[in-house]
Amino acid sequence: MIIGKKNAAGGSRRRMKADNDVDMDDSSELNVSIPGAARKGRKWSKASRKAARLQAARDAAPVKVEILEVDEEGMTVEELAYDLATSDGEILGYLYSKGIKPDGVQTLDRDIVKMVCKMYDVEVIDADPVKVEEMARKKAFLDEEDLDKLEERPPVLTIMGHVDHGKTTLLDCIRKSKVASSEAGGITQGIGAYKVLVPVDGKLQPCVFLDTPGHEAFGAMRARGARVTDIAIIVVAADDGIRPQTTEAIAHARAAGVPIVIAINKIDRDGANPDRVMQELSSIGLMPEDWGGDIPMVQISALKGENVDELLETVMLVAELQELKANPHRTAKGTVIEAGLDKSKGPLATVIVQNGTLKRGDVVVCGEAFGKVRALFDDDGKRVDEAGPSVPVQVIGLNNVPISGDEFEVVESLDIARERAESSAVSLRDQRISAKAGDGKVTLSSLASAVAAGKVSGIDLHQLNIVMKVDVQGSIEAVKQALQALPQDNVTLKFLLEATGNVSNSDVDLAVASDAIILGFNVKVPASVKSLAENKGVEIRVYRVIYELIDDMRKAMEGLLDPVEEQVPIGSAEVRAVFSSGSGRVAGCMINDGKVVTGCGIRVLRRGKVVHEGVLDSLRRVKEIVKEVNAGLECGIGMEDFDDWEEGDTIEAFNTVEKRRTLEEASASISEALEGMKY
Repeated sequence: MIIGKKNAAGGSRRRMKADNDVDMDDSSELNVSIPGAARKGRKWSKASRKAARLQAARDAAPVKVEILEVDEEGMTVEELAYDLATSDGEILGYLYSKGIKPDGVQTLDRDIVKMVCKMYDVEVIDADPVKVEEMARKKAFLDEEDLDKLEERPPVLTIMGHVDHGKTTLLDCIRKSKVASSEAGGITQGIGAYKVLVPVDGKLQPCVFLDTPGHEAFGAMRARGARVTDIAIIVVAADDGIRPQTTEAIAHARAAGVPIVIAINKIDRDGANPDRVMQELSSIGLMPEDWGGDIPMVQISALKGENVDELLETVMLVAELQELKANPHRTAKGTVIEAGLDKSKGPLATVIVQNGTLKRGDVVVCGEAFGKVRALFDDDGKRVDEAGPSVPVQVIGLNNVPISGDEFEVVESLDIARERAESSAVSLRDQRISAKAGDGKVTLSSLASAVAAGKVSGIDLHQLNIVMKVDVQGSIEAVKQALQALPQDNVTLKFLLEATGNVSNSDVDLAVASDAIILGFNVKVPASVKSLAENKGVEIRVYRVIYELIDDMRKAMEGLLDPVEEQVPIGSAEVRAVFSSGSGRVAGCMINDGKVVTGCGIRVLRRGKVVHEGVLDSLRRVKEIVKEVNAGLECGIGMEDFDDWEEGDTIEAFNTVEKRRTLEEASASISEALEGMKY
């Protein structure tokens, strides 16, 4: 039996044979790779060796698996084709025949993989959770040498949600009852993060909360590539349901690939309806665990402290499943979450250590800033000598104020730190210059010239990310339906966010992080948001008439399509005689129709069949080199890569032009290509 496995780290496959296994010592003398280990101590006969070589050759080629393990992320068309020993085109053709249009990334989710495998009589099983080592390799902060020294670390959490839904009340409730502090009363929360001890199975386990302003800061950090948060807690009021900022918070968490835990707050209020909230959440793809989904949802009252312990326990359980680990026995790496300038202390930076241990006296570099750590302060404002993984500390000793979201790293000396900081400053300055010059902006026109994805089997597939803001809820479906009426066989529209209200800073952050464009319909763009968008290089387009919006989107989608080369006939000629010249054989021709031009494309036909196609290199008229010969005149035609002329050959002359395609033409070409793959 052959089993295919796909791991989450990037799709490497492992094949296992259950029968006819042989000893690796014996296989070495054959100079072939033979899986398995058995038959120890037995010698190989000639027949056995030949059989082993044949088996090794067969194993080297793609073999259809009988059981395929697939993880939650699904797998690419290429990986699935390999495991099923078929072509990408076959799978794409089958999916299109079922009305399924894979997006430009060509990643199929688990359900689609199961459907395809059913046709090939292959059983699909859910893959085991990703192992710690595999997860570690995906983390930028962990190196290969860390893998043998990994230890558990506390999870880093962020609370997000709509205004007035109880984020602050929940934070206050957790602070008062759970903050790790030996002092009663006022706790200094000056560094934007604090540690909480949660009782799990009778033991107190730590976790870290980022005290950020909400999803705006979360989105801004993600836009700079900092994935500090391990779990996002989304607070939704039981008496209000999903609101615009709730949708934005969910969009940011999903785009960052961060697990979500829902806290349904204010269950003590009159008019609270948790079931309605769960129904609303399930309608946007967040299915509660109680209903057979995979999103934990806990009903709480932050004001009364009801079920807050249960929420924290749920979060810790999710963290446990993630198997969060780091190596504390190395120099520190991490991310700046807040920074500022203090009159007496100088530049201050609040950092989260994500790997290693940061110690007083270490030399650190973060972005353009560097320096020697003179002092470390914990979340209580007390001096500490060191901080391990997931521990937030305030650092004093930098020469500059770093940017929130910058990564920091401990280096050997101040000279190395200074060199790296200067290099970072030059790179940042170049980015600013190119941004002012208009390079790298996410605009409709730039998207129209940028390819969002590669080609698969000669079919160009692309994806256009959209953040959409409208005036009223009813406009969302109206605009979305109008846009989805456009052919999307080649260019898929992906709506990252659909919400009501004016365009906000968090919309810009989401667009930056996901290379998206912002479309507004009957909404306003505040001056501050417009300024931020200009600085970040994000284009915001606001429309009052839906037809203008659709026309612009059609132009952008068609701009993403690769142009096709089209041959335009310009003339034809007949070969009347063949001559020899110093450079080879030349065809003496009569131009029957149109004209021939030096450098044009020519096609040579003999008895109705094409024998050659190339470029006209030499054109003579009465021994004179000319650029063009018109109908009714004789001339000599020569080609560098062809001289096998015969009397009676027909020459067709043409120019090759690039033609932009419409969405309808591209859709038709996809159908033709898929039809061709079937035969």
